[in-house]
Amino acid sequence: MDARTRKVLEYDTILKSLAEECVSPLGEAQAAELVPFTYRIEVDRAQKETQEAVDFIVRTGSSPLYAFDDVTAELNKARVGSMLSCGELLRIRRFLTTSRQTRSSLLADTEPMSVIYELAQNLCSLHLLEDEIDRCILSEDEVSDHASPELASIRRSMRLCNQRIRDKLNAMIRSSAYANVLQDPIITLRNDRFVVPVRAEYRSSVPGMVHDQSGSGATLFIEPMAVVEINNELRELSLKEKEEIERILTELTKRVAAYFQQILTATENLGRLDFVFAKGKLSMSMQGCAPRINDAGGVLRIRNGRHPLIDPKAVVPITLWLGEDFSTLIITGPNTGGKTVTLKTCGLFAAMAQSGLHIPAGDGSEIPLFDDVYADIGDEQSISQSLSTFSSHMTHIVDILDKATEHSLVLLDELGAGTDPTEGAALAIAILEHLHDRGILTLATTHYSELKAFALAAPGVENGSVEFDVASLRPTYHLSIGIPGKSNAFEISRKLGLPEALIAQAQEKLDANTIRFEDVIENAEYHRQLAEKEKELAVRARQEMEETRAKADREAKRLEEQRTKILEEAREEAARIVRRAKQETQEITAQLRRLRDDSGQSERDRTIQQNRDRLRELEKETLPGIAEADPAEGEAPETVKAGDTVYLVHVGQEGTVLGAPNDKGEVGVQVGPMKMTAKLSQLRLIKPSKKKTAEVRREARLRLASVPMELDIRGKDTQEGVAEMELYLDQAVMGGLKEVSVIHGKGTGLLRDAVHQALRKNKHVDSFRLGRYGEGETGVTIVRLK
Repeated sequence: MDARTRKVLEYDTILKSLAEECVSPLGEAQAAELVPFTYRIEVDRAQKETQEAVDFIVRTGSSPLYAFDDVTAELNKARVGSMLSCGELLRIRRFLTTSRQTRSSLLADTEPMSVIYELAQNLCSLHLLEDEIDRCILSEDEVSDHASPELASIRRSMRLCNQRIRDKLNAMIRSSAYANVLQDPIITLRNDRFVVPVRAEYRSSVPGMVHDQSGSGATLFIEPMAVVEINNELRELSLKEKEEIERILTELTKRVAAYFQQILTATENLGRLDFVFAKGKLSMSMQGCAPRINDAGGVLRIRNGRHPLIDPKAVVPITLWLGEDFSTLIITGPNTGGKTVTLKTCGLFAAMAQSGLHIPAGDGSEIPLFDDVYADIGDEQSISQSLSTFSSHMTHIVDILDKATEHSLVLLDELGAGTDPTEGAALAIAILEHLHDRGILTLATTHYSELKAFALAAPGVENGSVEFDVASLRPTYHLSIGIPGKSNAFEISRKLGLPEALIAQAQEKLDANTIRFEDVIENAEYHRQLAEKEKELAVRARQEMEETRAKADREAKRLEEQRTKILEEAREEAARIVRRAKQETQEITAQLRRLRDDSGQSERDRTIQQNRDRLRELEKETLPGIAEADPAEGEAPETVKAGDTVYLVHVGQEGTVLGAPNDKGEVGVQVGPMKMTAKLSQLRLIKPSKKKTAEVRREARLRLASVPMELDIRGKDTQEGVAEMELYLDQAVMGGLKEVSVIHGKGTGLLRDAVHQALRKNKHVDSFRLGRYGEGETGVTIVRLK
């Protein structure tokens, strides 16, 4: 697709919109260089990655990427051994953080065989290098005291020297002896050395070195001899500090260079991911969908297509097709009716689809794989080249006829215009016949009646029209396939006030065949619009019927749910009464067993069993289908293992098996606080409800999946904030989170101190620290969980 076609189709404007969705210079560069692919495998992969990005955003609510820098220059600098500055190291650290977080997010939430998953695997996760840069670099121009013991020692000595100098100079400026000598009682710096401002006439009163003077010459900035030696010492320490900082930065640069290839690969892939998710965000912003890509020579079908650069609230969707019953479509109708927009929409959709972008159209849209798109749209007459409108159009058309193939899409606006209408119409018909005979998909717009007649007579050529409301003198922008359009020149002129006599005189100039042809078109258009209105009424009636039926279904469902709820409540109440009676009976039975003696034992056991049987029957009658099966029923297990839950028939209680049975078939059982021995024949194995366990686990997973990565307790008092944090940490641990952020703000520090005190006592906390540069600093605490 040449530059002129890109311009008239406004493809470059789409690329600018795509670049605006990117969050990095790397993504923006790829967006600016995007061109339509020509091979099917490339188009399919590009469409697949766009759909995967859309699915991820819909599933998680946002893109996983945040703004990051292109660190290619910093990496190349480190590779050749040039020392990186603090700012450059911080940019690399921010990139590494983005790479690690993006990798973790994508690998956890995408399918292993997806395009995005493959890109995420190539991102790097260098946590140790991140931590080392964080430990050593405080800001764009400051190295931390903790970067090395030597640096900490040097800076400690520098602070002592500073204090000694200030003490001496403060004593001097506060002394009454120097009250008239000093211009101002202040200490200042000149050439990185501490000085005091002395009146010029008292120069001899302050022995020392003059480093500067005021513009008027009235004030001299003198370094008193008392502090010269200390200033010299401070200067030496400053040089040592600089050397140590350079050594630290050089060491960090070497560590970055050691991971050069790994970080460079991550840079390329993170830039690609930025570009991919920009395509996904663009698709969602224009409500796009993935078109079906047909092989070359297939069908072009657009359902409810909307030009992406027109306000969605104002655009009228178009539906058209090519390559099925016909390969050439001639669109007619009045000016400003939407003919040119239709051509641009088709060409732009073809270019977007083959570039891997979604198109703002309905499901079922199809785009063939074109080898190129050619467009002659707009008036480009050239005075410098002595080209008229017709000559300009014809120059482009000659070029198109020379380059187009049977796998191309050709768009021709106002074909044959700008010259004699008879000759122009004849040329237009010849050009369209030539393109049709070569099997090239072609869309053309025209005002010529001869082309309408040509489309009616020629096989494989079809008419289309854009509607115009004569009453309001406004186009409706609705595209109709199969019916040619009218220019409506007479009707428009009549509405605008042209005398009727002139209109009648003009109509007499038309030949009879032209009048009959226009009448046929007008009649067909009238019946088409009538059919459309009847169709709309039928659709509306059907929708109302479906809504009424849905409302009735919802009401019936509500009544059934209410009935079921009432029955369930009644059954639960009955079950509660029965369970209470059963519990009381079991307690009485246990008491009788404890009191029984050898005589009359069988009779009492029989009476107890009869009472238990009566209760069981009562429960079954009261709760049909709901009452639990009696655990005493069933067969004794052949064996049991530690941890099994069993029912002891002779005791009437549940217990937990403590170990495997011995040679005599006896096993130890824990029943409440009491341990006892029972035979296997006296046990009934109780199986846990798998369905209920699965449901509980599923609900727990759903609840834990929503645990956020950070907690904001700013504005709360210490007691309320700490309580909310303790609950949040429990949820984070159960959700499998390893690192979270607690935002408590800076303020007076009371809430921060309370949070830290609670974290030291929390059993789930492995370690915690204040936020670093770019993380919120002292207003945030980063908590690492066990």
